[in-house]
Parts: sequence; structure tokens; C-alpha cells
Amino acid sequence: MPDNSETNIATADALTLLLHNQHAICAAIEEVTKWLSENGVGGVAANAITAMETLDRNAGVITDAIMRLRQS
Repeated sequence: MPDNSETNIATADALTLLLHNQHAICAAIEEVTKWLSENGVGGVAANAITAMETLDRNAGVITDAIMRLRQS
């Protein structure tokens, strides 16, 4: 069984990849939001902006968790 530091590194690595995916999803939503805004679908664009804000908030928490795992 791996020791705690190896487990923390593996967990941090996995979380880092998920965080990269989250950033990519946010970038895609941002592009769609821009298109929606430019094409008169402001209500849907506003919902997309709310989704991006949630992704951003959660990204901060995930980043903090990654840092704590890497420091332990």
C-alpha cells in the first residue's frame, strides 16, 4: 500500500487534471456565451455567465485543495 505522501501526490495530480478540464469547459462556455450575446439570446447568455461564475468559484477551492495535498 502506498504511503500517505504518494497517495497525496496521486490525488493532487488527478485533481490538477480535473481542474484543467474545468478551465477548458469554462473557456468553451465563454465562447458560446459570446456568440449567444451577439445573436440576441441574452437570457441564455446570462445563465451561461452564472455557470462560469460557479466554475470559477469551484476552481479556487480545488486549487486550494491541490496546494494542501502537495504541501503535506
